Amino acid sequence: MLEHPLPGGFVNRVVRVGDTVRRNPGSRFVHDVLRHLDAWPGAPKLLGVDEDGREILTYVDGYVAWESPTDRVSSPESLRQVARLVRQFHDLTAGTSLAGAEEVVCHNDLSPKNTVYRGDPLLPVAFVDWDIAAPGGRIQDVAHMCWQYLDLGPRVADVAQTARLLRMMCDAYGLADRSQVIDTILWWQDRCWRGISASTDPAMARLREAGVDRCVRAAYDWVATHKAELAPT
Repeated sequence: MLEHPLPGGFVNRVVRVGDTVRRNPGSRFVHDVLRHLDAWPGAPKLLGVDEDGREILTYVDGYVAWESPTDRVSSPESLRQVARLVRQFHDLTAGTSLAGAEEVVCHNDLSPKNTVYRGDPLLPVAFVDWDIAAPGGRIQDVAHMCWQYLDLGPRVADVAQTARLLRMMCDAYGLADRSQVIDTILWWQDRCWRGISASTDPAMARLREAGVDRCVRAAYDWVATHKAELAPT
């Protein structure tokens, strides 16, 4: 069957073949996570490995917000639904052998670019690109979610409104302790820009060429400046 390259991403080449997606194989842990979530509609299903050694996943039809700004997927209801979906897969992995000694399994790369949307207005229905899923604390994914879906950084025009949306997302997730949300966002941003800057991996080199490390560093500086205003009390 014909292969159709799917847009987006600097790290992995992804193609559509019929009703499936083919991509470089993930780790055994990621495959175990996808199998565990098989009955949950919010993630693609792992179907196996093809003759070229690529993993075969179900194709989740819909709109993916590859490009910023993401106005089409930034309505309050869309943001609330993102938080609810994150809570769902966290709860499905809490207390399992996959989470181990940690609270849950974290996706670790939640963003509009890794989300499939459907409907009018567009609402999130599934997360893709589980390559760096790992055991962790709920706060890790909640913080990353707030950073990415609210596009926290210099492009924010209304800090007060963004702070309200951040609190709304924490409410929709049901996060009881919000004291570490902003610090964890800063941890993610610092880790991200430093990792891209220092890595010798070709994929990270492409991100540097695109200026991603500079953009993330600017986002870090912006969040640090507005830390008190953003805190979701």
